Amino acid sequence: MDTSTWQLAAIVLYFAMMVAIGFWSMTRTTDKGDYMLGGRGLGPIASALSAGAADMSGWLLMGLPGALYASGLVELWIAIGLTVGAWVNWKFVAPRLRSYTEVADDSITVPSFFSARTDDEKGLLRITAGIIILIFFTFYVSSGMVAGGRFFQASFGTNYLTGMLIVSSVVILYTLVGGFLAVSYTDVVQGLMMAAALVIVPIVGMIHLGGPGETVDAIKSVDPHVLTMVGGGLTAMGLVSSLAWGLGYFGQPHIITRFMALRTPHEAVAARRIGIGWMALACLGAAATALVGIGVYQRDAAKLADPETVFIDLGMLLFHPFIAGLMLAAILAAIMSTISSQLIVSSSALVEDIYLGVTGKELHGTAGANVGRAAVLVIAVIAGLLSLKPSDTILELVAFAWAGFGAAFGPIVLLSLYWRRLTTAGALAGMVTGAAVAFVWGRFLEGGVFELYEIVPGFVLNLVVAVVVSLVTPEPGPEVRAEFDEAVRRTKREQAAIAGL
Repeated sequence: MDTSTWQLAAIVLYFAMMVAIGFWSMTRTTDKGDYMLGGRGLGPIASALSAGAADMSGWLLMGLPGALYASGLVELWIAIGLTVGAWVNWKFVAPRLRSYTEVADDSITVPSFFSARTDDEKGLLRITAGIIILIFFTFYVSSGMVAGGRFFQASFGTNYLTGMLIVSSVVILYTLVGGFLAVSYTDVVQGLMMAAALVIVPIVGMIHLGGPGETVDAIKSVDPHVLTMVGGGLTAMGLVSSLAWGLGYFGQPHIITRFMALRTPHEAVAARRIGIGWMALACLGAAATALVGIGVYQRDAAKLADPETVFIDLGMLLFHPFIAGLMLAAILAAIMSTISSQLIVSSSALVEDIYLGVTGKELHGTAGANVGRAAVLVIAVIAGLLSLKPSDTILELVAFAWAGFGAAFGPIVLLSLYWRRLTTAGALAGMVTGAAVAFVWGRFLEGGVFELYEIVPGFVLNLVVAVVVSLVTPEPGPEVRAEFDEAVRRTKREQAAIAGL
């Protein structure tokens, strides 16, 4: 068989595995709670790897290595900010959110939690949060579809549209039939594939160059500043913007729903250790891949036309075509894991939050699951239409959506969990402020002070507005205060039990 045939065989094998997991999950999905949150039955390994895979997307194997290849280790500050933010999220948000969502009307979505937490009688907070999820996730899903199209274009020479449709069709199929369980368990497989690929590729690349010393020499011969994390045009504003990516974790619905799906709050401890270990390994692997790519393409080939394909090109250069195909499948794993997670959360927002908030009619049993499936299809079609003619890089698309969620939801999540005085009006005003500032700042303002990543002003202004409006509006009623105290007690009991082990 020729090279392309070997590689396609590996990709088809991967696709078949994902679809099989989707149909297996369908046999364990009977109602809306199963379809949208897996019946709160996720273990720490599945939760950690699923959150990591859903988080990183094509950014990990394409966007981050591409940025590092083009600019050097100065771009690693983003990964550092993300790792710190993820650790804080697992440590301080995960266990309390798991307890509180069960106390607060057994909430299965982020908007429904906000609504129950503040006793949002009119449903305005729930509907608004659902609309924000749909808007920003449409861009986010679109970024994944763009990555899929560019992947097939770079790997197999297909046109962009064909590649985008292939990737989108497979991920929509297993998400549609299997729901949250399919998304979570495919994420586990995909997370393992991503980590393995990011370890193997740079190791083989260093062997190809003659060893670690020769690799460093090859990199320095291109530009000695590549190996430094300061200088090279890095400004204070740029450093703050890179580290501020970590703020986004508190408000990412596709990540924090994994906290809500844990079997028990105390399992967040094991999940944190697994998840942060996986994340550190993956980010270091992405950096090593980019650096090895600089050395390899300085010595053996012309400079890459597209830095975001450095992982793809290294895999095709260094490995047997079938193994290279599995490496390519790891990129698809990164892309598809995020798309599927975002689709299921968007479906939940449309069915559980917007539809229920507007009509007041709750869907039960298989009807809820089937409407959720229809919502997945609708959202995927809209995102696909936006992906037909991409004008931004993958990193730019991801950065915009990440900032939108972090600025809109992050402060509200933290205040909901740690400040009893938060009111419906405060949460709503802060959320709208954060989303609007991030959207306008990121899309229409640039230059000077506006070079600051939009998540920073959006997050800060959301926090300020939410606190001020909450303080000038009537404090929550006794039921809300009682639920807050019960959630705190449950979390403390879990922590005491862990300490006694």
